[in-house]
Formats: sequence, structure tokens, C-alpha cells
Amino acid sequence: MSIMKRVASILTVGVALAVAPVQAKEFKLGLITPPSHDWTKAAYAFADEVKAKSDGEHSVAVYPARQLGNEAEMVQQLQTGALDMAFLTVAEISNRVPDFGALYAPYLVDNIDQAASLLKSDAARSLLDQLPAEVGLVGIGYGMAGMRQVLSRDTAAGPADLSGRKLRITPFEPIRDFYLDVGAAPVPLPLPEVYDALANGQIDAIDMDFDSMLIFKFYERADNLLISNHMMFPMVGVVSGRVWKGLTPAERELLQTSMREQLDAVIDHFQAKEKDQEKQLRAQNIKIREAGEQDFAEAINQWEATWSEKAKSLGKLRQAAAEIKGS
Repeated sequence: MSIMKRVASILTVGVALAVAPVQAKEFKLGLITPPSHDWTKAAYAFADEVKAKSDGEHSVAVYPARQLGNEAEMVQQLQTGALDMAFLTVAEISNRVPDFGALYAPYLVDNIDQAASLLKSDAARSLLDQLPAEVGLVGIGYGMAGMRQVLSRDTAAGPADLSGRKLRITPFEPIRDFYLDVGAAPVPLPLPEVYDALANGQIDAIDMDFDSMLIFKFYERADNLLISNHMMFPMVGVVSGRVWKGLTPAERELLQTSMREQLDAVIDHFQAKEKDQEKQLRAQNIKIREAGEQDFAEAINQWEATWSEKAKSLGKLRQAAAEIKGS
């Protein structure tokens, strides 16, 4: 080959490399909620945003309804890099990093407006800094579901009426300990099994938010609602630490800003619709009672005695919540 031909060949390769597009990535995002749930809708909105902002270069495939396993299994996949990202209940994170249990302190906040403000605060977001070292995940931000209430087959006007009752919970220690302190018998049970479990008497009551009560029509099988607002229920958006290390700064910025925007939207959405959902439930043929912090005072004190040692950030979050309540 002549020198001129060699030069031409080298130039051709150089030009090809210069105009070659950045390698497109398809990310996988898993979560446990069904397609109709707001968390899942936010995941799809996040996927649309990533595709639009990257001009179609990157995409996100969303796997709702436990398609990739339960949350514990998805965390394992995230740790190995087999799964790129997920929306997880903070409950699952608290099983691995007890400090996150502070977010489930009973009556940490009084209502959903205060919960929204706290989850967007520096005090709450600083907890995310623990995730890379403790779990191998990168925490992007929080979403949430509504405040927790109690729906039961038989009348429940307060803690005394829950004594000895089999009460469905999300399987994690902070909420389990709270109901043990109340005197109930907490029963971990996957969400898809709850309706039938109420119908056949396998459980007597459930710890649930208004949104899920309406979506799954649990009020058809349990017609006694205790509005207590005893606990908020945060969600966290995470990216696999292994995957994060392989991303460019631009890709990190894309995922971080897009996901945080949708997580904030989830908080705003639940905040906006909770009062209307309460009205919808009140319109059903169910009996409604209300209880407050003073009714659960003994259980709260017992819970604090246990979790003030496990969750070192509890004091900081209580202080931040107090400032929000006083503002």
C-alpha cells in the first residue's frame, strides 16, 4: 500500500471514530407497586424524561409489580449491578441501615404536609449519604405514600382495641416494634394477598394508607377505619453503586435530576390528593373513628426507648420535624 493510501485509510478511520455516537444505554428500573400505583407512574415518567433529555440515546425499562422479585431480591441485584435502579420502600432500606428507621418514628409528623416538607429537608436527605458505604447504592431522593391508618374488620377506636389482633404490616422492624408496643400481633404479608386475608379472617386489620385502601378496595372486607396518621411511609429512589461508577458525569446528572424531579412529583401528588381520598373513604359505608398522638403515648415511649439507640439520626429528625411544625 502506498503512503498516500495509508494516510487516506488512517484519516477515514479517524473521522469515523470522531462522529461515532456515544454508546446508548438501556437501564432497568424495578419496583413492587402495580402499574396503577403513583410510584409506577412516576417510574414511567422518569423513563420518558431520560429518553427525551438524551434525544433517544438512553432508555429506561420499567419492571413493576415485583417482576424482578421482592425488594430484598432487587437490592441484591442492585448490589451486583444486574439491576440498574429501583424505587424501594425505606422500610427495606431500614432492614439494612437501621438509622433509616428514624423516618418511621410514630408521630414524627402530624400530617402529610409536614411529611412532605420533612422528606425534602436536608436532615432527611443527609441520611442518603450512608447508602454507598452501607449498602452499595446511591440514593437520589425520596418519594412517599400517604400517612398510615388502621383498617379493621371489627371496631377499633384506639390502641386498646388492637390488642391481640392480627394486623398486617410491611415486613420491617420499626413498624413491627410499634405494633408490638401497641399490643397487636403484627403479621408480615405481601400486598397482593391482603384482600383475601381480610376476607377469610387470616388477619383482623391492616396498616395502610388511603390510596391503597381505595385502589385495592380493602374497605370491602374491613369496614372500620381508624384515622390515626401515626406514621409516614417514605420511598427512596436508588441507583446501583456498581452502575453509578461506570457512568459519565453527564449521565449521572441526567439520571439524578430526572429521577429527583419525579420523586418530588410523587410527594406533591400524594400531598395534594390525600384530603380527597379521605372524603372518598368517608363516602363508603364504613365506620370511622379518629385517634391521635396522646392515645398512643405509651407505645410511642416504648418505641423511642428501643429506636433511639438503633437510629442515631432520630434526634436530628425530631428537631427538623419540630421546626416544620412550628413554621
